[in-house]
Amino acid sequence: MAAVVAAVLVAATVATTAPANAAEPFVPDHAGFPNPTEHSQQAYEPESDFTSKWTRADAMQMKAMSDPTAPAGENSMPEDVTMPTVPQDFPDMSNDEVWVWDSWTLTDGSSDQPSYKGWEVLFSLVADRDLGFDERHLYARLGYFFRKADIPDDQRPENGGWTYGGLVFPENDVTSSSTAIFEDRSFSHYTQWSGSTRLMEDDKLRLFYTSVAFFRDPVTNADTKPYDPRLVQTEGRIFADETGVWFTGFRDQHELLKADGEYYQNGEQNPFFNFRDPFTFEDPANPGETYMVFEGNTAVPRENRACTADDLGYAEGDPEAESLDEVLESGATYQMANVGLAVSENLAMTDWKFLPPILSANCVTDQTERPQIYIEDGKYYLFTISHRGTYAWNIDGPEGVYGFVGDGIRSDFQPMNQGSGLVLGNPTNLNIPRGDPFAPAVGQHPGHFQSYSHYVMPDGLVQSFIDTIGTSDDFTRGGTLAPTVRLDIDGSNSRVDRSYGVDGLGGWADVPSNLAANVPSTPDPRPTP
Repeated sequence: MAAVVAAVLVAATVATTAPANAAEPFVPDHAGFPNPTEHSQQAYEPESDFTSKWTRADAMQMKAMSDPTAPAGENSMPEDVTMPTVPQDFPDMSNDEVWVWDSWTLTDGSSDQPSYKGWEVLFSLVADRDLGFDERHLYARLGYFFRKADIPDDQRPENGGWTYGGLVFPENDVTSSSTAIFEDRSFSHYTQWSGSTRLMEDDKLRLFYTSVAFFRDPVTNADTKPYDPRLVQTEGRIFADETGVWFTGFRDQHELLKADGEYYQNGEQNPFFNFRDPFTFEDPANPGETYMVFEGNTAVPRENRACTADDLGYAEGDPEAESLDEVLESGATYQMANVGLAVSENLAMTDWKFLPPILSANCVTDQTERPQIYIEDGKYYLFTISHRGTYAWNIDGPEGVYGFVGDGIRSDFQPMNQGSGLVLGNPTNLNIPRGDPFAPAVGQHPGHFQSYSHYVMPDGLVQSFIDTIGTSDDFTRGGTLAPTVRLDIDGSNSRVDRSYGVDGLGGWADVPSNLAANVPSTPDPRPTP
């Protein structure tokens, strides 16, 4: 009898303890797809070595969101994260003077967009329209536009009402001070790429941009050595009267940073590395400090199989998880994007120190272009842009804006919108190949390449430039700014505001200021010729 009682007690003990020791069954969010990685949004000190990861498990959510039954020519992505379709018949903001693409506004330390003495001011990459549209990257210069502030969009000309002011730097200076930072003077092409512009006290501007030298064979156009991008700052003055805006200064170009090969991949490690797009801002949690985010790549030799299980980010027991060996064998290790961070070490903002990256996208994508920090309701939003064609093997998503939210500028950032990161994509059918802007794929949505280089502004407004609109047999190239759209941002979620403008599309090239600079309104005297 005692043996029977003992056996019953043992059985009861096993029955009670077994569920507590058993692994919780895995519950998929979407059948057939892995779950996204869990992220805490926890903030870390800016100088800490913590780097958040946009994992493959996160990025896989874009395919989980896509409708696999969407027919050719239709958008397969949810409407809430899709930019409304831009009409193919669009006005040109420069009146056919220049190609226009990456653009940004005057900003202050809080990323507000001030007007100056009654004028809104816009900076853009521009190139001569005698060049083919796809040749523009090698010949880009910093141009600027201005228009009167505080005019309702419906009272402006259709093209936004901008006046092209010309180049920010006089062209003869391009071959002197602007290129003096390069030790090797044998470059074949010199170009200027994206950045940001800060209005300091009174009329002082600090313009941050990417200065780039290419070294190419004049016959084959092949690279003879890796290209050389540097982050640069130059100081100037802004003036305005009743007829427009002009600048002086910008004579001295201060090299701030070049890729170090420790945190940020350089040309010795990979001739195709990315290092560009400085955006500066102040952090209310760290008063007195000025920070910069920029695009980089993880600092490993290109041939290294450097991704880890943490970069994949799959939950234990997820039946849809890829194996690390499978990913390493796929070639995904060529896609090693990150978002870099630096801090200014002097008031003139001419000396900067690299900090570890705040976000990596190893084995996810090769580009995290034009990053920005956007602070709203105590949350820190990191926005960046990426192309469909830069994603790693087995990852897919539209051209557009990607967003991450945390509690500080260095956080365990949570990718927005179901953990995917996708915030605003072009209308895209992920069931159809992408093609190229100069050769759209048959059956792809006509808006697949409609816009790029998005810039998120106060109140959730987003501007971008038009790349290609149309189908494989009927498409138009762009080179001007697209209609502005608006995002409703709520914590880790966002949606396109379809009530904004007409069916979600605001005015063409509409880039409004949200406050006036605190300067006297007295017109400045024009310089004597």
